[in-house]
Amino acid sequence: MYNLFTEFLQDKNSICVIQAENPDGDSVGSAIALDYLLPNKQVSLYCPVDVPKYLHYYPDWSNITAEFDYKADGYIIVDTAAEVLLSKLLDNPAIKNRLHSAPVLVIDHHETPDDISFPHQAVIETGPACCELIYKIAKDQNLPVDKAAAEALFAGILSDTLGLSSAGVSSETFRIAAELTEAGANISELEERRREFMKKSPRILDFKADLIKRVEYHLDGRLATVHIPWDDIKTFSDEYNPNVLILEELRLVEGVELAVAIKTYPDGKITGKVRATKPIADQIAGYFGGGGHPFAAGFRTYDMSYENAVRDLITAFTSLEETNV
Repeated sequence: MYNLFTEFLQDKNSICVIQAENPDGDSVGSAIALDYLLPNKQVSLYCPVDVPKYLHYYPDWSNITAEFDYKADGYIIVDTAAEVLLSKLLDNPAIKNRLHSAPVLVIDHHETPDDISFPHQAVIETGPACCELIYKIAKDQNLPVDKAAAEALFAGILSDTLGLSSAGVSSETFRIAAELTEAGANISELEERRREFMKKSPRILDFKADLIKRVEYHLDGRLATVHIPWDDIKTFSDEYNPNVLILEELRLVEGVELAVAIKTYPDGKITGKVRATKPIADQIAGYFGGGGHPFAAGFRTYDMSYENAVRDLITAFTSLEETNV
């Protein structure tokens, strides 16, 4: 299966690496690592939105731009095989046409089924992080992993596994972490850099307090939701992702089994980030056409109010409990 990666690259001089419109530490690490791993290719890194400031601890994060390379010989999509997370790209007719006509390779680690409608090849293997899968590909295909690549990969793994503590982490993950350490990655330096960029300004701390006051509890406190309207997204997202501010806090509230941060946009779009204390997040997100991991997932839908989204979350959560009784 990993041979597909090398075969895809064989006749191509230029590659454009694409992230979805919800960049996180794993997708950023994956994109930057591929740039390091392919020194003999002309690599451009594309994301349809700005990389949030809290992710600027990745060296060379600024190489990721919103400038789409229409002339690339091929395109690699990292960390998603869900078309809904590529909607911002596909809303652009020129980009959509290019992705329908050019060679595309998808590299993803989620359990969510591959539903991308345009022609593509895929290397998909369920695991804790896309960066882990990329390292396995690199090792299998004898790509040299230097210190820069090791740091990007290790940082992405740490991000998606909550510091090697999430449910999907395996003994193989720890072996890979050891090999990346041997290649030059230093976990303490990575964590120190991450913490420096995770620092909050006084206004962000005030905003977090505001979000906490808005939290709503349902189903005897087992479901917690918070609404993040467009005004907040516009005002704060460039400095700090509101989801990052609130979701882990909600998951730590006594009795909460499911925490959902819901963003609403002027065009009627709604996005939901789901965190769970038991393995149901992907199933809840799937109710809305989304997906992800059992403990962390997301969804996107349209023409729905926050109130209706909460109503449907209650329905989905209740139905899932009744099914599992």
